Amino acid sequence: MIHRKHRSAALGAALFFPAVAQAHSFGRIYNLPVPLWLYLYGAAGALLLSFLVVGYFVTVSEARAPQPQRDLSNTALARGLRRVLPLLKALSLLGLLLCLATGFLGSRDPYRNFSMTFFWIVFVLGFSYLCALAGDLYALLNPWRLVSRGIGRVWAGYERGRFVYPAATLAYWPALAFYMAFIWMELFTHMRPLFLAKMLLAYSLISLAGVWLVGATAWFRYCDFLAVFLRLIARMAPLDYRPAEQPGQRGRLLLRAPFAGLLQERAEHVSLLLFVLFMLSSTAYDGLHTTVPWYKLFWGDPTGLLTQWMGRSPIYAFVQLRPWYVLYETSWLLLSPFIYLGVYLLFVWMAKLLTRSEHSLHELALSFAYSLLPIALVYHITHYYTLLLTQGVKIASLLSDPFGRGWNLFGTAGLFRAPILPEMGTVWHTQVALIVFGHIVSVYLAHVEALRLFPSRGRAVLSQMPMLVLMMLFTVAGLWILVQPISPR
Repeated sequence: MIHRKHRSAALGAALFFPAVAQAHSFGRIYNLPVPLWLYLYGAAGALLLSFLVVGYFVTVSEARAPQPQRDLSNTALARGLRRVLPLLKALSLLGLLLCLATGFLGSRDPYRNFSMTFFWIVFVLGFSYLCALAGDLYALLNPWRLVSRGIGRVWAGYERGRFVYPAATLAYWPALAFYMAFIWMELFTHMRPLFLAKMLLAYSLISLAGVWLVGATAWFRYCDFLAVFLRLIARMAPLDYRPAEQPGQRGRLLLRAPFAGLLQERAEHVSLLLFVLFMLSSTAYDGLHTTVPWYKLFWGDPTGLLTQWMGRSPIYAFVQLRPWYVLYETSWLLLSPFIYLGVYLLFVWMAKLLTRSEHSLHELALSFAYSLLPIALVYHITHYYTLLLTQGVKIASLLSDPFGRGWNLFGTAGLFRAPILPEMGTVWHTQVALIVFGHIVSVYLAHVEALRLFPSRGRAVLSQMPMLVLMMLFTVAGLWILVQPISPR
């Protein structure tokens, strides 16, 4: 979830500083210190070793034991957070309002306008990674939830809604539809500050209307894609915030093992499974669709059909074929979670076949869904984290000049004007380490879930052999995409 224009910040840096250009993040292929196949074998070997270690040491009793938690609700940390919570809520509302104001009234240059860097880099990237560490902060600071509560104080019954949300049928389909639309606009629209402001205003009006229709509880659980996305990310955090169940009560702050939250619940509906898979497929697609191999797949016309139809090479009919190319790319983006679903179900079906399990394919697929979230998180980080260094640091200067008018309100206008460009070898090895780590965690989580589902340790291990192959395929695909050169488009 990152905007193409801000990915261009890193690409632009690579054009000015070609010596530090790195594969996906910087715009041209990075010459690996050893051949790629060695990395792939090494990563696959690490996954296999972790599978053997987990299968040997993790027992059924350990897998089925309750996850230990420590209540931090009465600690100094929790009391301090409660004191600053009103300030954080005010800053959340101010951030949304400032994005709207600077989008409508500020500079049209995306690099001089506060809204673009704040929304796409600080919020979409930085806040997501913060939730992976500190829990579901968005549940506390969601600006649209805060606005709806404010309206509810003066409009009795507003947050209760007018209709009962059909959770059994609609479930998370609205959130998935919004998520797909968001990624499509991110990748295929001519995003500028004004367009972003219009998008945020439209989503604000939709959210407020949705709360009026189905109530705040249902809307922010099933329909607000940002709430669903960040709630899934927060399940991996060692901190777990649980809101109060009754009016007048305080929420609880719990400490748990990292990623343990993924074992406390399971996906409740196929729409949520598809949402998880789209977190994977959209990131992979964003990395793939800018690469030379993908670009050549259409414009290079390997089948010769386009050349035969147009009477010349497709690249010479760029203007005429451009709308068809956008449709082609859109189709692959929207189909990507369903393609991933087909592959995922195939491997789950093989696990069911090997173990002769009485559990249905539907039940098994939902049970293992959350084990994919660590992979989705590390894919997200490896593809985008460099943008926090190349563009995200500029938020310090933009705070002093949010409208791009040459102001210096807080004396920070000269800070971090130049991007921080990490050494390309460091970036690559960090990406490899994160991808392998994420897959190892997923192997562990899937194995623990298998020990809970299957009656014996042997059948649990047997069930994970197809899942291990799936994890290896994800690893190979992720590393291969990262080293592909970016097309000049």
